[in-house]
Amino acid sequence: MITTGYGICVVIAVLATLMMALRNYDHIDINEWSVALLLPLLITAFWLKVRISTPEAGLVLFALIELMTSLMMAVILFSMFHSAGVRVRPWVKAVVYGSVAALLFPIWGIFNNRFGPDMIEIIDTGDGYVSRMTGVLNAFEHYAFLMAVILLITCVVVLLRSKGRNVSRRSVFGYLVFIGIWIALYTVEAVSKVDFSFLPFLYMLVEAFLVLSYDQIRSHDISNMITESQKDHAVRGYVAVGLTGKFLGANEKSYDFFPELRDKKRDTAFSEDSEIGRRFVRMMENYTVNGVETGSFPSGSRTLAYRISGFSVRKGGPVRGYLIDLRDATEEKKNLELLTNYNDRLNREVAEKTRNIEAIQEKLVLSMADMVENRDGNTGGHVRRTSDVVGILVREIMENNLFPLEENLARDIIRTAPMHDLGKVSIDSGILNKPARLTPEEYEIMKTHSTLSGQMVKILLEGVEEDSLVQTAYRLARHHHERWDGKGYPDGLVGEMIPVEARIMAVADVYDALVSKRVYKEPMSYEKAAAIMNEGMGTQFDPNMRIVFQRCRKDLEAYYSAIQ
Repeated sequence: MITTGYGICVVIAVLATLMMALRNYDHIDINEWSVALLLPLLITAFWLKVRISTPEAGLVLFALIELMTSLMMAVILFSMFHSAGVRVRPWVKAVVYGSVAALLFPIWGIFNNRFGPDMIEIIDTGDGYVSRMTGVLNAFEHYAFLMAVILLITCVVVLLRSKGRNVSRRSVFGYLVFIGIWIALYTVEAVSKVDFSFLPFLYMLVEAFLVLSYDQIRSHDISNMITESQKDHAVRGYVAVGLTGKFLGANEKSYDFFPELRDKKRDTAFSEDSEIGRRFVRMMENYTVNGVETGSFPSGSRTLAYRISGFSVRKGGPVRGYLIDLRDATEEKKNLELLTNYNDRLNREVAEKTRNIEAIQEKLVLSMADMVENRDGNTGGHVRRTSDVVGILVREIMENNLFPLEENLARDIIRTAPMHDLGKVSIDSGILNKPARLTPEEYEIMKTHSTLSGQMVKILLEGVEEDSLVQTAYRLARHHHERWDGKGYPDGLVGEMIPVEARIMAVADVYDALVSKRVYKEPMSYEKAAAIMNEGMGTQFDPNMRIVFQRCRKDLEAYYSAIQ
């Protein structure tokens, strides 16, 4: 029965170790992996111990069990130190492992002593044979084992009470439970002198627990969550936080950024009662709720930048928590502020120079428009008035969203409206100032002013203005005499083929011609002009401009009444 039980323990322990090996961990802890490998070997030695039939075989198995048990005790000791962040010097490890190796000498002495076989008692259990130490060998085993256990317990107590050692209470509790059960079983077996040991069953349970909880154990070790390149950045701090917001661990640089983090108990949630708690809770909320991965915040005289990402302790494994990457961004912020201030000043200077250039250009355009009007005795003040009317129409469209018109385009239409008749500067004065109706030939010449206007605005604006404004000015100047029904000039465009800026300009141009005095006519009444404009909606003008004109009619009449 015992042989079968030990055999089952061996199988379970080996399968657990294989499962652990197949999980593709990015980082491994040599101490915990050593325990994972030693336990199946140790259980196997116990299984063989109940199968021996000679004192010599009993001595061999005794040597193996004592050596592996002592080695496992040393590995557990170093694993505890690693979990507490204690760096063990190489010479200390050499002394400990050397002491373990020294066990081979008394065992070797027993093998070569003629009384050695008398210290091993072979017992027939009916299911095989078991070996049991007697005499000096038995006393030596008890003494060595108890001394090792006392050393382990002492180390646990020291680590728990050591200031500045932020130890995972869960890990330490696991060690204490394991050692406690170990002592209890060993004591029972020593006192009762049973023919078998319960320790293989304990080792099997420990192996299974180690494999099943290894992800959780590793999530407390910050070195498992960062890459080799990140480890080289000694200026960066790393803080690990569990999925439920519990503090898992941090590196030394994080304690430099947040000294109070040293007193933070592992496996406890961050509380908003402290500044650091509020800071980390806010970072985690921004990440989990809003998806904000990066940011910065002031910390004393420094500015810290951070990046949050999920971490897993093995490739393809589930996310175990979140890693907060911290770095000192004080100098970066200062440099950024200097650069921002410089850019702001530069932008202000550029904006001021741009305004000056625009003002010069507008004066140039208005001067040329005045030149045109001085040559054209029929249309005095036409440029200024139509520009103001275009402004009234565009503002009505934008404020009431009467039809789609982008803000930038609306601004460009108002700005380029004074340029719509620049081409008249090239028209012969006799035709331009003729007080009577033009002949068909003269009218054809007059119609060329829209094409010439488009060419002139391109010459004036290209290379010194944004392309969007140049194109708006060109389309407005060239096409403001096009008609919705296709009977306009110079290109005979129909409907929405006519640019929207030209459609707006057409309404302003014709309305001003109707209600203004010319050398060959008196101003038309507002009522009659409005009737003509409404009648032309859908033939001469864009039908969408009907509602615009109607809503602006009172403002237009008030404007012209004020300037007459």
